[in-house]
Amino acid sequence: MASPIVGPIPPFSNPPIQPQFYAPSKFTISDVTLGQTTIVTATEDMNYDIGQLVRLIIPSQFGCIQLNEQQGFVLSLPAADQVEVSIDSSQNVDAFTTSSATTKPQIVPVGDINSGQINSSGRINLKIDIPGSFINISPE
Repeated sequence: MASPIVGPIPPFSNPPIQPQFYAPSKFTISDVTLGQTTIVTATEDMNYDIGQLVRLIIPSQFGCIQLNEQQGFVLSLPAADQVEVSIDSSQNVDAFTTSSATTKPQIVPVGDINSGQINSSGRINLKIDIPGSFINISPE
C-alpha cells in the first residue's frame, strides 16, 4: 500500500501565533520595591520561574527610569503577583510612581521559542523545557 503524500501545511491549518497562548507572559507593573535586589509587583499573578531572565520596560511617567530596559534573573517569588529580580536598584534610582499614562510599565520575559530538553533522556522525553523558553499553552 502506498503511503499518503505529505506536503506543506495549508495556511488555514497553521493559525497565527497568539501571545496569550504562550507562557511566560508579559505583565503590567503596579509597583517596584527598590533595594539590592528589586521586587516587582504586577497587576495580576505572574507565571515566571526562578532563574528566568526578565526585562523591565518603564516609561518615564512612572519614575524608576534608571530601570528601563534593565534585565535581571528571577531570584524568588515572594507572592503570586511578585518577583524578586537580580537588579540592584539601591542607589541612584528614582522611586516608582503611579501615572494615568496610556503606555503602562511592563515586565517581559527574555528568551526564545524553544522546546529543547535539559534532562538526560534527550529528545525522547519532552516533559522538561529549558528555563526561560516560551511554552505553547494553546487550547486544543
